[in-house]
Amino acid sequence: MANKNAYFQLRTQADGTYLLLFPGCEQNKLNFKEIDSYLRVKQIEYDREPLMRAVSSFSGATSIKLTGKPHMKEKEYIFIQISEDKKKAIARFYPPMENGACLTKAEIVSELVRAGIKFGAKEKAIDKFLEDRQYCYTYLIAEAMPQVDGKNAVLTYHFNTDLSRKPKLNEDGSVDFHQIETICHVQEGDKLVTLTPAVMGKPGIDVMGRPIAPATAKKVTLRPEKNTCLSEDGLELYSEVDGLVSLIGGKIFVSNIYDVPADVDTSTGDIKFAGSVIIHGNVITGFSVEAEGDIIVNGVVEGASLKAGGQIVLKRGIQGMGRGVLEAKGNIITKFIENATVKSDGYVSTEAILHSNVSAKGDVTATGRRGFVVGGSIRSGSCISVRTAGSTMGTTTILEIGADPVYMEEFRKINDDLPALEEELEAATQTINVLTRRMKTGERLSADKAKKLEEARNAKEVLEKQIQYFLSRMDDLEEIAGMQSGGCIRVSGIIYPGCKVMIYNTPYHIRSELKYCRLIKDRADVKMVEY
Repeated sequence: MANKNAYFQLRTQADGTYLLLFPGCEQNKLNFKEIDSYLRVKQIEYDREPLMRAVSSFSGATSIKLTGKPHMKEKEYIFIQISEDKKKAIARFYPPMENGACLTKAEIVSELVRAGIKFGAKEKAIDKFLEDRQYCYTYLIAEAMPQVDGKNAVLTYHFNTDLSRKPKLNEDGSVDFHQIETICHVQEGDKLVTLTPAVMGKPGIDVMGRPIAPATAKKVTLRPEKNTCLSEDGLELYSEVDGLVSLIGGKIFVSNIYDVPADVDTSTGDIKFAGSVIIHGNVITGFSVEAEGDIIVNGVVEGASLKAGGQIVLKRGIQGMGRGVLEAKGNIITKFIENATVKSDGYVSTEAILHSNVSAKGDVTATGRRGFVVGGSIRSGSCISVRTAGSTMGTTTILEIGADPVYMEEFRKINDDLPALEEELEAATQTINVLTRRMKTGERLSADKAKKLEEARNAKEVLEKQIQYFLSRMDDLEEIAGMQSGGCIRVSGIIYPGCKVMIYNTPYHIRSELKYCRLIKDRADVKMVEY
């Protein structure tokens, strides 16, 4: 049968060695590099330029003289190439010279073994070539047995686990407290999670006969936490109580609920509960509520302290009177914040912030119908979104984007404490210098002064170490802040003069009204861009 591909063949005549070029039935071209490689293997010296021109332009059978020396008779030749990953081997065959011997099946198999192929040889490919010899054609001559990769275990949660989802807003911009999807109520017996076990993989074998390791499957084991239980097969987790469910650090917690039907006041006292707390009334000034789970308040929080291991949701807000504190490991969602200190390891979502200090690892959002921030400081690890910042009265308002607010607070505290420590060190050093000079003049120190000198030396040693640690720690915290990027301050209305913006330790003072803008850090400066 005619060769489908263009191919070449050596021929020896009395006056030298020739290369014959044959066009194939299909419109493909010969590869000069392939011809060159073949001639090198056969140790035939030739002039490259004429051959290159002939190969690039021939359309019919062509004969090109390579050398004036006759070449020994060549038999049919096989070239074997093994892929880099050792999963495939291909073969290309080249014709013998006239009256040259053809390869037998046994010889082809022997060449495969010689090339290092010990597994996956395709006998059908060899037979196909022997039945219809196609030259300069690629045959898949050996193939690995592929590995079967393992499948990771999969956990299917039957409650919302995305604590980054913001609360739904009503058409007027207020928070819809009926649809806060980060709060998940469950009842006793509810299924919380289903485990699909990992499937282990099976190794493969490459063409060299070596094992191919499968991708390792990640195993997961369900472990019951407080108020949860496992099915007999260990593949399903259920709630044992009515309460609130949350996913924290990869663990599922169900908090039973402490229900306060009215206010937290003298009738209830302070509340400290291992689960979640729902308060249907207000939290009165001077009282505190601590919960390992969520805290939900239907009324107003006054000058009180709320600390939650989960989220804090205030359906009305907090009038802190300078004493109110909200601290949550999760998100904080409230209608307004006034004269209070707020710290969240998640995001803070509200409609208004007045003269308060708000700090969040995630976003701080004050949007909606009012959406204003006036006075105090707002610190976020990612983004601050407000409708209005500051006021026409020039009220000092700080908006800061930076590293984790916990780190920033530590930085500020160290910065505040350092001057006092340095003053103490200077005083101790002066005392040591004065008493040491007296001793050098021959004066004998009294017992009190000798004790004072020893105390000053000890104090100096301790203070130097403490100051050195603080300076090193400040460098570390500045480096952490310097590595942050991508945060911004969004203003959908107006930001007034009197506001101070700080983005990754780069300050920017608002000198005139800015509208509908985003403030970002651009290299070493804070830059205003379109909203």
